[in-house]
Amino acid sequence: MEEEAGVLKEGFLVKRGHVVRNWKVRWFVLLQDKLLYYKIEGGKKEPSPKGRILLDGCTITCPCLEYENRPLLIKLKTKTNTDYFLECCSREERDSWALDITGAIHAGHPVQVQELHRMKNSFKLLENISLHNIVERMYDSSTGIKLTRNLDQGNRYKETFTGSALVDWLISNGFAVSRFEAITLASMLMDENFIRPVGVRSTEATRSSDLSEKFLDDSTALYMFAESSKKNTSSKEEVNFNISELSGTIVKQGFLVKQGHKRKNWKVRKFVLRADPAFLHYYDPTKEDNKPVGGFSLRGCLVSALEDNGVPAGVKGNVQGNLFKIITKNDIHYYIQASSKAERVQWIEAIKPLT
Repeated sequence: MEEEAGVLKEGFLVKRGHVVRNWKVRWFVLLQDKLLYYKIEGGKKEPSPKGRILLDGCTITCPCLEYENRPLLIKLKTKTNTDYFLECCSREERDSWALDITGAIHAGHPVQVQELHRMKNSFKLLENISLHNIVERMYDSSTGIKLTRNLDQGNRYKETFTGSALVDWLISNGFAVSRFEAITLASMLMDENFIRPVGVRSTEATRSSDLSEKFLDDSTALYMFAESSKKNTSSKEEVNFNISELSGTIVKQGFLVKQGHKRKNWKVRKFVLRADPAFLHYYDPTKEDNKPVGGFSLRGCLVSALEDNGVPAGVKGNVQGNLFKIITKNDIHYYIQASSKAERVQWIEAIKPLT
């Protein structure tokens, strides 16, 4: 077994296929010198890895903005120029994987690892600021950022703003103290797909591996809101229904394995737990539309861990360990598997207060 060298980190990531460019969820295991990935069949990890990524001489790009609808990507390029795209379920998760993979790549270069930890710690400044809140303020017609028409290499762009205008706006609205902080914040807005680069200059800069150089504090670099006009929503009713359900604060998110209702097969889903209103939604991480494939109100739900000995009633297939069950107010039973006992406890403890 290849895993005996000491596991540094493991968990679900969504990987782009090499030949057919589709996206599949795989279980990744980070070792000192390689990243192994496994197929999950029927809620179980297959015994031998489906593939491996050798980390020696690998370069990592994070954030990677090559896929507009997948803002939480890490890109790895191996020594032999093979590209791997791996998607995480949250920004924190992505940054944590990127840091650990980079640490493994640079294991022989302690200076770089120290530098990385310093960068990661300097990010803490901004955690009390909600990006949604900043974007809402940016959209404000009287105090928000002024949108203008701009020219770039002969192309006309409507409703754009320059990099330096955004930096000025973030500082004057008290979201950042220094220009460096404002640039970091602007990079995060771009990372999370709230704003996007338009035109050659700003798009080129996103390829930089240095976070502080991805966003340009420059009056010739153009940016715009990722959703340029919010008015293009098609059917009012559908949107209202979704917006009220999806408007709660995200309390927890992560990949879990869920048993299907009809076919009783086990699939990896990205679960998002929201409070106020309390809902649990799940998404198909292989799809790009970012719409939930299911979800339910947590009001009046019962949540409990299932015994780890044997296969519990209601569970199909030989799926054992780390299972929990949610019964909704309408008596619908959801069977869910976490990847460890600790993760199961965290999910149950996060859900219980919201029921």
